[in-house]
Amino acid sequence: MPTVRFWVFDGILASGVAGPIDVLHAANSLASKRTAGSRATSPKFVWRVESLDGQPVRAASGQSIAVDGCIDARKRSDAILVTAPFVADMDAFLARHDQVRDLSSALRLQHKAGTLLASYCTGSYLLAEAGLLDHRIATTHWSRAADFSRRYPKVELRSREVLTEQSGILCGGAVTSYLNLAVRLVERLTDSKLAMLVAKTLLIDVNRASQASYATLLDEQGHTDQLVVRAQRQMEATLQQRFRMSDLAAHLAVSERTLHRRFKQAVGDTPVGYLQTLRVEVAKRLLESGDVDLDAISERVGYGDPSTFRQLFKHKTELSPREYQRRFARSLD
Repeated sequence: MPTVRFWVFDGILASGVAGPIDVLHAANSLASKRTAGSRATSPKFVWRVESLDGQPVRAASGQSIAVDGCIDARKRSDAILVTAPFVADMDAFLARHDQVRDLSSALRLQHKAGTLLASYCTGSYLLAEAGLLDHRIATTHWSRAADFSRRYPKVELRSREVLTEQSGILCGGAVTSYLNLAVRLVERLTDSKLAMLVAKTLLIDVNRASQASYATLLDEQGHTDQLVVRAQRQMEATLQQRFRMSDLAAHLAVSERTLHRRFKQAVGDTPVGYLQTLRVEVAKRLLESGDVDLDAISERVGYGDPSTFRQLFKHKTELSPREYQRRFARSLD
């Protein structure tokens, strides 16, 4: 009888609780049908929703989420799923020092006891705050990758992956990866056949191995370096033209060395690397608009050789341009 505990707090998404619980409920139902008429017994998942003080929590949407009791760091369970905060400002969330400290302490005790730990999206921050991801692989929401790496340099972050698992710790990527995470818990606590049956029944794509095709590649947080802002605007204005670092530096009246250094400091990438990312982002928007000719898109973003463009696009998104278009285009006749 596998027991899964959900640890919740204010600011989570309600679906991050209901979704995984629905997966466990479906597993119970399908397991019962699978063993009906036989002597075999089906594993029945049991779950509890818990908060630090045993009181209901308020989701980011304002919805009240009922709980079954307090988080008890010493209570036995097979797995714990830490729900993720849905917040724009992780600094403010992590500044809730008492909450983070208590959750960290409880997580360390549970991991030491051999409990399977799982979280997704920004919940990975809580696992990292507890020191449980140091020198281990992890993933998080693709948009948080740079911030996460800055905060937790000891973690081997694999931000393109939807799921990671090491040393009894499972991490999921962006928000709805909680469904993939729940299916993986079914597999780890019962068997792979039941997990696959649950995934098929609930239409959960367990084969989505990468977040790369969903990611917005450009950092939208901005910076204050006006030289780099001017460089970025010039790149956008001359996107179709052949790029020369010397031409851009001359346009800005600075040396190539200065431009390279300032760009790296402000954006975290070289001018050439940023330009490649910019070209792929523009191509993605064009592909999403419908059945646009790929050669025309290649030319529009500055690649006279379509094969070079396709190679770059696949490297950045892990999908070919045509595959990306099939998946994300708004209308294809």
